[in-house]
Amino acid sequence: MLAALFVLWQTEEKPSPAGLSAALVSACLFAFLCLRFISPCFDFLGAGSAAAAAKKSEKGELREIFVAALLWDVILVLAVTLVRAMAGADIGLDFWRCTDSRHYLDIAADWYLSEGSIDRLVQLVFLPGYPLAVRAVRLFVRSYVLAGMLVSALCFAGSACLLYRLLRLDMTREKALRAVVFFCIMPSSFFFAAPMSESLFMLLSLSCVYLSRRGKFIPAAVFGALACFTRSVGLALLVPLLFEFIAQRRRIRDYLALLIVPLGFAVYCYVNYAVAGDPFKFMEYQQSHWNQSFGLFFSTAAYQTDNALAALGTDSVNFFGLWLPNLLSQLFALSLMCFGAGKLRPSYTAYFAAYFFVAIGATWLLSAPRYMLVMFPLCIALSELGERKAPRYAAYALCVLLGTAYLMLFALRWQVW
Repeated sequence: MLAALFVLWQTEEKPSPAGLSAALVSACLFAFLCLRFISPCFDFLGAGSAAAAAKKSEKGELREIFVAALLWDVILVLAVTLVRAMAGADIGLDFWRCTDSRHYLDIAADWYLSEGSIDRLVQLVFLPGYPLAVRAVRLFVRSYVLAGMLVSALCFAGSACLLYRLLRLDMTREKALRAVVFFCIMPSSFFFAAPMSESLFMLLSLSCVYLSRRGKFIPAAVFGALACFTRSVGLALLVPLLFEFIAQRRRIRDYLALLIVPLGFAVYCYVNYAVAGDPFKFMEYQQSHWNQSFGLFFSTAAYQTDNALAALGTDSVNFFGLWLPNLLSQLFALSLMCFGAGKLRPSYTAYFAAYFFVAIGATWLLSAPRYMLVMFPLCIALSELGERKAPRYAAYALCVLLGTAYLMLFALRWQVW
């Protein structure tokens, strides 16, 4: 099926040789990931799996993880401020209204508008979960920017704790902590500190997966619905939930809980109807304002390669800030998951594949590093890769170096989205 899609795409789009090569690499990596996934998947679904019993985690340990993650969040914010100060740029909180943060904060302050400038009308494409959380915290602080950053910081720290709890169901303490470290130092992790929806989405999706592992499927589905109310790609959580249902041999009537997950997105569609009179108005705005629609992930690799080559040597801001990080993050994520597919729980690998296929298939993708940031299976794969000391420290060093460079480009506003 993937080969057929690729041939049809190549026939219709007629990409450049460089674009075709990048698309072929992307498609082959995805195919290899799927092939690596087949055997563990059948073993997982065929043997069955009981609900995991929670291993006792010392409250002090979770508290230390929470505090450490909060401190890391502060360090990331201070690092951005330092870079801007050294460049002679404004270091106030208003800087954090850049990228999509401005839209989320506008929605938190004024809700969605049904009339006015087009720049405000198109904010309907941003889902309401995060703005509502910001509005709630805004009751206790003066600034919407500060409220947004507080929501992001607390959700980031909570996500670190939940990731550790989830991984301790299967892993040793050392492996789980290593995955949490990679979660914190991923090259685009500064987005967790920004007033955007990544931290909240991560917290909700981890809650969904963790509860499903514990056999608590109705609460898991509720958190899945909240994730869908925060980001539309939350619908991909149906995939790991379905895997866990099958593996735990749930009764047929238990599968009805899966219907709860899309309700979060259905409520968002109702918001579209209430504001604009069309439950799918967001799709029109995505297409007309951002040139976004559903596409194929290898097509994304092709046009981003072409754009990177066009910018090479003539437009450093777009080459280093936009096209190169976007292209590398996709190929890096696929390569890493090809390594980890045989080691990860199949429901996690299936979640990554579904999420990647949809999120990276956007027809005008500008935020691949940020989109990949919420894929917790990547942290597990990195932890497995770091089983031996040399690869582990090499991975740490690479993450820190790339993260420092990418943070600097973000602080200087080099088209980092």
